[in-house]
Amino acid sequence: MKLFYPFERQGSAHLRKSRQYLEDANLGRVEHLAAAEHHSALAKMYSERIARIEAEIGDAFQMHSFSAESVEQTVPEEARLKSDSVLIYPSRASHG
Repeated sequence: MKLFYPFERQGSAHLRKSRQYLEDANLGRVEHLAAAEHHSALAKMYSERIARIEAEIGDAFQMHSFSAESVEQTVPEEARLKSDSVLIYPSRASHG
Protein backbone atom coordinates (compact mmCIF):
# COMPACT_ATOMS: atom_id res chain seq x y z
CA MET A 1 0.00 0.00 0.00
CA LYS A 2 1.76 3.11 -1.18
CA LEU A 3 0.56 6.42 0.21
CA PHE A 4 0.77 9.74 -1.57
CA TYR A 5 2.30 12.71 0.25
CA PRO A 6 1.97 15.75 -2.08
CA PHE A 7 4.29 18.10 -0.14
CA GLU A 8 7.19 15.69 -0.02
CA ARG A 9 10.29 16.24 -2.12
CA GLN A 10 10.88 13.82 -4.96
CA GLY A 11 14.17 12.47 -3.63
CA SER A 12 13.06 11.47 -0.16
CA ALA A 13 12.39 7.76 -0.72
CA HIS A 14 13.93 7.05 2.66
CA LEU A 15 11.36 9.29 4.37
CA ARG A 16 8.49 7.63 2.49
CA LYS A 17 9.76 4.20 3.49
CA SER A 18 10.09 5.32 7.13
CA ARG A 19 6.51 6.60 7.11
CA GLN A 20 5.37 3.28 5.68
CA TYR A 21 7.19 1.45 8.48
CA LEU A 22 5.53 3.75 11.01
CA GLU A 23 2.05 3.09 9.57
CA ASP A 24 2.72 -0.67 9.51
CA ALA A 25 3.85 -0.55 13.14
CA ASN A 26 0.74 1.41 14.18
CA LEU A 27 -1.50 -1.03 12.32
CA GLY A 28 0.26 -3.99 13.98
CA ARG A 29 -0.19 -2.36 17.38
CA VAL A 30 -3.92 -1.89 16.82
CA GLU A 31 -4.31 -5.48 15.60
CA HIS A 32 -2.45 -6.84 18.62
CA LEU A 33 -4.44 -4.67 21.02
CA ALA A 34 -7.65 -6.07 19.52
CA ALA A 35 -6.30 -9.61 19.85
CA ALA A 36 -5.24 -8.95 23.45
CA GLU A 37 -8.72 -7.66 24.27
CA HIS A 38 -10.22 -10.80 22.73
CA HIS A 39 -7.86 -13.09 24.67
CA SER A 40 -8.54 -11.19 27.88
CA ALA A 41 -12.28 -11.70 27.40
CA LEU A 42 -11.71 -15.41 26.78
CA ALA A 43 -9.54 -15.72 29.89
CA LYS A 44 -12.26 -14.03 31.98
CA MET A 45 -14.91 -16.33 30.49
CA TYR A 46 -12.85 -19.44 31.31
CA SER A 47 -12.17 -18.19 34.85
CA GLU A 48 -15.91 -17.77 35.41
CA ARG A 49 -16.55 -21.20 33.88
CA ILE A 50 -13.96 -22.82 36.17
CA ALA A 51 -15.52 -21.19 39.24
CA ARG A 52 -19.01 -22.33 38.19
CA ILE A 53 -17.90 -25.93 37.54
CA GLU A 54 -15.96 -26.07 40.84
CA ALA A 55 -19.06 -24.83 42.68
CA GLU A 56 -21.23 -27.45 40.96
CA ILE A 57 -18.74 -30.19 41.88
CA GLY A 58 -18.64 -28.96 45.49
CA ASP A 59 -22.45 -28.95 45.64
CA ALA A 60 -22.58 -32.47 44.21
CA PHE A 61 -20.09 -33.74 46.80
CA GLN A 62 -22.07 -32.10 49.60
CA MET A 63 -25.34 -33.59 48.35
CA HIS A 64 -23.69 -37.02 47.95
CA SER A 65 -22.19 -36.99 51.43
CA PHE A 66 -25.47 -35.71 52.91
CA SER A 67 -27.49 -38.46 51.21
CA ALA A 68 -24.94 -41.11 52.27
CA GLU A 69 -25.15 -39.88 55.88
CA SER A 70 -28.96 -39.93 55.84
CA VAL A 71 -28.97 -43.49 54.42
CA GLU A 72 -26.52 -44.60 57.11
CA GLN A 73 -28.74 -43.09 59.79
CA THR A 74 -32.00 -44.69 58.54
CA VAL A 75 -30.78 -48.18 57.56
CA PRO A 76 -30.03 -50.56 60.43
CA GLU A 77 -26.44 -51.81 60.70
CA GLU A 78 -27.32 -55.46 59.98
CA ALA A 79 -29.20 -54.52 56.77
CA ARG A 80 -26.26 -52.66 55.24
CA LEU A 81 -24.08 -54.44 52.71
CA LYS A 82 -20.49 -54.85 53.70
CA SER A 83 -17.91 -53.50 51.29
CA ASP A 84 -16.50 -56.99 50.78
CA SER A 85 -19.92 -58.58 50.15
CA VAL A 86 -20.06 -60.57 46.91
CA LEU A 87 -23.13 -62.17 45.43
CA ILE A 88 -22.56 -65.72 44.16
CA TYR A 89 -24.67 -66.74 41.20
CA PRO A 90 -25.08 -70.42 40.25
CA SER A 91 -23.19 -71.48 37.15
CA ARG A 92 -25.04 -72.36 33.95
CA ALA A 93 -24.06 -76.02 34.29
CA SER A 94 -26.10 -76.38 37.46
CA HIS A 95 -29.31 -75.17 35.69
CA GLY A 96 -29.51 -78.28 33.52
